[in-house]
Amino acid sequence: MNSMFGSGMGLGSIPLLSKSVTRSISAENPTGEVAGGAHAAPEDLSFLGGEHPSSRLGQGWKVRPCMQLEAGSVTTIADIDGPGTIQHIWITVRQEHCRTLILRAYWDDEETPSIEVPLGDFFCNVHGLRYNVNSLPICVNPTGAFNCYWPMPFRKHARVTIENLNWEPVQLFFYQITYALGDVPDEAAYFHAQWRRSMTTRELPEHVILDGIAGQGQYVGTVLGWSQFSNDWWGEGEVKFYMDGDSEYPTICGTGTEDYFGGAWCFRDTYSTPFLGYPLWHREEGKVPQHAMYRWHIMDPIRFQSDLKVTVQALGWYLNRKFEPLTDDICSVGYWYQSEPHGAFPVLPDIAGLWPR
Repeated sequence: MNSMFGSGMGLGSIPLLSKSVTRSISAENPTGEVAGGAHAAPEDLSFLGGEHPSSRLGQGWKVRPCMQLEAGSVTTIADIDGPGTIQHIWITVRQEHCRTLILRAYWDDEETPSIEVPLGDFFCNVHGLRYNVNSLPICVNPTGAFNCYWPMPFRKHARVTIENLNWEPVQLFFYQITYALGDVPDEAAYFHAQWRRSMTTRELPEHVILDGIAGQGQYVGTVLGWSQFSNDWWGEGEVKFYMDGDSEYPTICGTGTEDYFGGAWCFRDTYSTPFLGYPLWHREEGKVPQHAMYRWHIMDPIRFQSDLKVTVQALGWYLNRKFEPLTDDICSVGYWYQSEPHGAFPVLPDIAGLWPR
């Protein structure tokens, strides 16, 4: 096989030759074209103000490592003709922009995005905070270096955009998107990621992670951000997968929130591993406790043939050891692959609705 998928996705495929070619897009080569990098001259970055750091060296010496995102703008950061596969995305911005920049991706000239997630949340950094994550498909390294290794195949075209919801320009937006141009197998599905946020109630202590997914595919990951509005333990709720015609009862039902994310007995400590983690327990004076969790279904993808819905309950304990329905603020990202077309995503809230607690 001459595609970038080779005969496997691990180290064993590294020695295999391929007819695919590697390209990379950044502010220094915004089109990814052959010999297209390092063309900018120091005078091209006037928005930084003052004399450019490369003014003594000139063209070709780290002149345009970043770009400016204008207030209220949508900027295309990748526009690629296929077939091919995005293999790595690296982005970094200041922490205050993590929840007010929206990452979107469109495959094969579709009109609605297959990825639509606040930037930080896509990289497991929820609540508008930055913290380290050491997992296989997503890594966040010091200080705020967002890395994604989810393979994102496309056949005709790929377009990646960033929307700036801020009322001011974002001057220092750094990014690099590396991809391989080459054949995509017929059975390769398209990558999707969707963000949701809800306030659970005592009458309905449940957050919907995904709903309305139609078609064949596999669910591959969950990120949860949890703002806790009650004392004591908050994570007794089960994660449920309703698939292929399920109605009242799910086919897959876990045993508790910390159990689903690979922990046990109320976590007690943070951790970050290749496939699952609880990397954040955050509490400041006068603020609500905040938590972050992730689980990647890489070794255990949840395969569905026609439809999928994913939920998590918000449950704690009463003093008499009975389950307590909780009113908590929960946000999530669901990650999955599926055949196109995909169903409509919920409309994202405005900047006030995205704003973390």
